[in-house]
Parts: sequence; C-alpha cells; structure tokens
Amino acid sequence: MTADNRADRSPASPPLTERQEARRRRILNASAQLAARGGFDAVQMREVAEAAGVALGTLYRYFPSKIHLLVATMQDQLQHMHTTLRKRPPAGADAAQRVAETLMRAFRALQREPQLADAMVRALTFADRGVSPEVDTVSRLTTAIILDAMGAEHPTPEQLSAVRVIEHTWHSALITWLSGRASIAQVKIDIETVCRLIDLTAPAPAPAQAQASAPESVAG
Repeated sequence: MTADNRADRSPASPPLTERQEARRRRILNASAQLAARGGFDAVQMREVAEAAGVALGTLYRYFPSKIHLLVATMQDQLQHMHTTLRKRPPAGADAAQRVAETLMRAFRALQREPQLADAMVRALTFADRGVSPEVDTVSRLTTAIILDAMGAEHPTPEQLSAVRVIEHTWHSALITWLSGRASIAQVKIDIETVCRLIDLTAPAPAPAQAQASAPESVAG
C-alpha cells in the first residue's frame, strides 16, 4: 500500500506548480522549526509567514488554520520517516517484530524533537471535522508504514483491524510519554505487546491439497 505524497490536498485541487510546491515546502519547514524551538504555542501564523518569506494571506490560502498547518507538518514528517524506513527496512524475524521495530524507530525520531512532537500531537487532538481530510491522510500514512513493515500487500479485514488498534496504541503511547506519564521502556513494552495482534490475525496457511493419486483401499 502506498500513500499519495500530495494527499493532504483535495483530489479536485489542481497540482501545485514547482514554485508553489517550493513555497509550500518553505512553510512546512518554518512550521517545524518554530514548533521544535517552542512547541505548539510558538507556531503563530504571522511568524510562520515571515520565516517562510510569504505573505500572511498566501499562508492562509495553503493552510486555513494553525491546526491545518501542524497536521500537515506531521504528515510531512511521516512521509520522511516512510522514505527512510523503505531505504532501511526493519530486520525483525517476523511481522510483529518488524512492526514493533518500525514504530519504535518512528517514536525515537519524534523523541529527538519533543516540542515538535508535542505540537503535532496536540494539533491532531484539537482537530475538528474541518481538518478531517488532513487527519485521514496522517492515518493512511501510518497505516502504510505498518503494512510495509508487515509485508502485507493484500491485508485481510482482520489484519486492518489489528493495524488500527496498533495505530491507536502508538498514538496513545506518544501522548502518555509526552505528558511524562510513561517511560521509553514502558512505551516499548506496550508497542511490542500490541504488535502481537499481527500474529493473531495472520491468515491461516492454506490446507495441503489431498494427494491426487492416493492409494485406493483394497476390499477384503
């Protein structure tokens, strides 16, 4: 399963020109830098516009609110993680181990920028229905990352259900860690525990076919 790198925009939206894409990239970079330095409250639309070198009105055309901007920033961070993980895939012996390793690598990447992580998670928490398309894109990216680690090209409904539970647990673990209510060690245990659902929902192996030339019983 792959995620569209431009899925944060409506399918009806025309593709951005090279210049517009560069402008959008500057805006996202400015948002991430401000959040990394000062967290959620440091991301003010006027300051983002100044740091990105765009007019405030232009910024609002790209991102209607601070919440839209920070959710898009999280999407951008996840896309970068996804690219990195594809270049260096997890090396676990089974799907559960690979997913746990993948999520812990993503977690540690966020751990290096705790204020940025807090700002993005708070934006996801505060997002209302007006931000649903952007939030859905973040969820699809997370799902794609997990399915890639599983090696599941055609997941069953049961596997997709397990993936959703794993996503919820990862998100919850991130929140509890950011609030100081869970250690990294506890997060790792929780992630490894929930990833066992992958084994429980794995499709059963196809039954061996009966031998076509099985010996016939001999009548006495």
